[in-house]
Amino acid sequence: MEPDSTKSNILDATRNTTVYTPTQRYNHFCSLSMNGCQSRDPRTPVGMTETRTFPFVSTPAMAMERLSSAITELGFDPPVLGSGIIRLEVPIEQQIEAIDWLHGQQHFQHLPRCFFSGRNQRKIINGFPSNSVSSLITRNSSPVSTAGLGSAVFFRHVSPFSLHDWRSIKRFLSKKCPLIRAYGAIRFDALANISSEWEAFGSFFFMIPQVEFNEFEGSSMLVTTIAWDESLSWTFGKAVHALQATMSQVSSSIVKLRKEVPNTSILSSNNVPSKKLWDVGVDRALQMINKNNSPLIKVVLARSSVIRTSPDIDPLTWLATLQVESENAYQFCLQPPDAPSFIGNTPEQLFHRNRFDIYSEAMAGTRARGDSKALDLQIALDLLYSSKDDKEFSIVRECIKRNLEAVCTTILVEPEKTIRKLSRVQHLYARIRGRLRSEDDEFDILSSLHPTPAVCGFPTEEARVLIAETEKFDRGMYAGPVGWFGGGESEFAVGIRSALVQKGLGALIYAGTGIVEGSCSSQEWDELELKTSQFTKLMNWSALS
Repeated sequence: MEPDSTKSNILDATRNTTVYTPTQRYNHFCSLSMNGCQSRDPRTPVGMTETRTFPFVSTPAMAMERLSSAITELGFDPPVLGSGIIRLEVPIEQQIEAIDWLHGQQHFQHLPRCFFSGRNQRKIINGFPSNSVSSLITRNSSPVSTAGLGSAVFFRHVSPFSLHDWRSIKRFLSKKCPLIRAYGAIRFDALANISSEWEAFGSFFFMIPQVEFNEFEGSSMLVTTIAWDESLSWTFGKAVHALQATMSQVSSSIVKLRKEVPNTSILSSNNVPSKKLWDVGVDRALQMINKNNSPLIKVVLARSSVIRTSPDIDPLTWLATLQVESENAYQFCLQPPDAPSFIGNTPEQLFHRNRFDIYSEAMAGTRARGDSKALDLQIALDLLYSSKDDKEFSIVRECIKRNLEAVCTTILVEPEKTIRKLSRVQHLYARIRGRLRSEDDEFDILSSLHPTPAVCGFPTEEARVLIAETEKFDRGMYAGPVGWFGGGESEFAVGIRSALVQKGLGALIYAGTGIVEGSCSSQEWDELELKTSQFTKLMNWSALS
């Protein structure tokens, strides 16, 4: 790996839309593992897919020892097939937070890493409270959260995510090994130019982790995955050697993250667009919406806020504080090698597919929470009966419903409109579920649901074009699909309430708001401030700023 001698500065990312500082190139991906997108025939599954589960151990150190021995044994007895994927997993008799394990691997900046935490994971299993069922983990259990380090196989391209790419991922996945998953994200607008700060991510970036830590209710699991494909010049021997090199540096110590940002000062903050240019952009959007015979009904305009802090922001520490901020949300972190971390705390589900069942959500309209129960209720009722917000919300709900009808035999919307309360904000909300005609419609589902009117507008193409003309920064993965593909199950959130963070170079915080007839630019700006406050609320403004 020989990167360019110059490095990009994340602070330059929003100063100009066409001129960027030089950036480190990411052609070294292929030296880390194989790029599965280079498969010539992705419709053919890999030769073997297998999960090997070992007995429970009491500590991560014991799990490391067991896995290292198993990897060595595999090297002495390699499979005869030319392609395959093997997952080795050791359950641990204590619940350890996956994000704490990942924080203990901070020295691995040259390897990709990922973190994904779902919602509403507390369940009753076989009649027992979930915190007492460590011995009941099965292959069908779903982790509370997952952290990954290194890539057994990655999937990245600068071209838009395609059916070929989806098939390239799916050929490494299997229903019989449901916890082999590919974690990643897709750009909001695949047709937009990729700016320097997002270059490492490409148009999409997914990874099946090389070393993985699964957190369950009441227990944990340390995992290694070996993937190989001789047609991609990545042999089983190469895969084992790469895994052993990674495992030799993995720490078994757990670094408990404090759920608060250390004493941090904001040295500078710069919004793109500025308030003045925001007003201009909103006014232009309203003119187009109100124009006679205009098809445009709604457009979502976003803002990028560039902040520089002292001391540097640690992405995982920041993410841990967001977990406390909103427990009923998706948390994620995605970081290609030697690249910024894309982190987020999003309340919005794009879809969750489990075999033939699919679930999605419609969310729109935003209000702050009240300081008292009475005020909170008053604010919620104002949102519930606001004609402007109802129009924005109805567009989102009906569009998602219509798109799912194309791939489902039945659709149920329940509730059709209610209030969803988060720690700092509340939204209009609807739950949508359907029964799929085929389990193989996943690419069509993703293509039809993204982007939703909640992050783009309606009609989609007219809104996308206006966004491209108006916004002077690259959204990258912000507002794009973030989540994972599995053999019989997949789940994606919408990458909002998110930021791009790099130590020493600052952070880009993203937020957006829907513009419809009746919108006021000043009120929409206040909504942006409310949405970004979850990132900055615990920081102090420096006298230097």
